[in-house]
Amino acid sequence: MEILNMDVKKKIALVAHDNRKRDFLEWARFNRDLLAEHELFGTGTTGKMISEKLGLDVEVFKSGPLGGDQQIGARIAEGTIDFLIFFWDPMEPHPHDPDVKALLRIAVLWNIPVACNRVSADFMISSPMMGEKYERQVIDYKKRIDGNSD
Repeated sequence: MEILNMDVKKKIALVAHDNRKRDFLEWARFNRDLLAEHELFGTGTTGKMISEKLGLDVEVFKSGPLGGDQQIGARIAEGTIDFLIFFWDPMEPHPHDPDVKALLRIAVLWNIPVACNRVSADFMISSPMMGEKYERQVIDYKKRIDGNSD
């Protein structure tokens, strides 16, 4: 096991599919003060929307279909994003569905918290652990890849 430390100020990725953006904005507006305590990242439209509508500082990546999901996934793999809030639309097919699946896979692989709807986001953002340091355990998958699983 590898231990990755999360600081008190979490690095949170914000993503929402088009049909979920209104709900995401309402959620973010309700939780604005809590979000302001953390470092925020977002895919294109979602990141700009949160920045412009709520006045929060958000590092904005490309739009999801143009590689933004993959940019966030890369940051998770690098250990520079701690948390993913992704309001995805389960009822709508997306041309970048493989990217969405890859992003969720990377989040699970690197053992970061993932909220995919409003209620899970509410529970996570209001957790006392959001305001504390946290030691995140990450499985050493290299052993499995090399054929040396324990």
